[in-house]
Amino acid sequence: PFCRTCGPSDVKGTIPMKRSAFTLVELLVVIAIIALLMAILMPALRLARDQAHAIRCVANLRSLTTAWLLWLEDYDAYMVGGHVGEKLGSSLVDWVDTPTGGAAASIDEKKNAIIRAPFFKYAKNVNLYRCPADRRKNRPGQFAFGSYSISGNMAGEERQSGWTRRPLWKSTEILTPATKYVILEEIDPRGYNMGSWVVNPTGNNWIDPLAIWHNKRSCFSYADGRAEKHQWVDESTMDAAARAAEGDTSVFGFGIRAGEGKDLRFMQESYQLWPPPPPRPPP
Repeated sequence: PFCRTCGPSDVKGTIPMKRSAFTLVELLVVIAIIALLMAILMPALRLARDQAHAIRCVANLRSLTTAWLLWLEDYDAYMVGGHVGEKLGSSLVDWVDTPTGGAAASIDEKKNAIIRAPFFKYAKNVNLYRCPADRRKNRPGQFAFGSYSISGNMAGEERQSGWTRRPLWKSTEILTPATKYVILEEIDPRGYNMGSWVVNPTGNNWIDPLAIWHNKRSCFSYADGRAEKHQWVDESTMDAAARAAEGDTSVFGFGIRAGEGKDLRFMQESYQLWPPPPPRPPP
């Protein structure tokens, strides 16, 4: 029988009505829960990604340094040139060439500058020369590919005429190889890593900024063949890296702030040079 005052389920033999959708309140609660989970998970996912990049970067540096050591075996302990595409007479070959077109060159040409250098036969994978966390590849005005530089004291930029001390030419000149870095992450804001990475051996001013892609850490390799991450502590070190990443070319030669200096001293202590005059490398 029909009942005007009964609910849908009060009439005998009828089926209770079912809701077909969430209410607005329920939908808002679900969205809030998802947002909360994302807020909790995203930092952990970013950290996992950063750690994966750092592991790959250390592996790249270990492979490049193994290639550097193999070069020493083939060339009577004389190092490959640590500059970029510069020649010293006919006796020194740099580990990478200068890209045709310089800073304005395409990514493909910057890869080719790596591939055509004689050193490439010791490390035959162009991706070894790039840290996966290096984002300059996609930044207008930079489009850098290579992420690493050889330290200027390792047959690098310190060999330029007019520089006050001389670099090391042979691995036998390296004192305590386990403490002397060879290849490191650099962030040159001029379109690609030009020259070598250099630092003032004394004083309170840097010369080149470092790349800091790994949560306040950078990756280095050492003359004994190992590679590892290093933690930075000075704000000026990290600020310079951030400025360079944005293309600020005024960053070169930046100074430390009051109360700082631990990072700079760490790099200076491992930057071995000899007094002049620089002997010529072998013919």
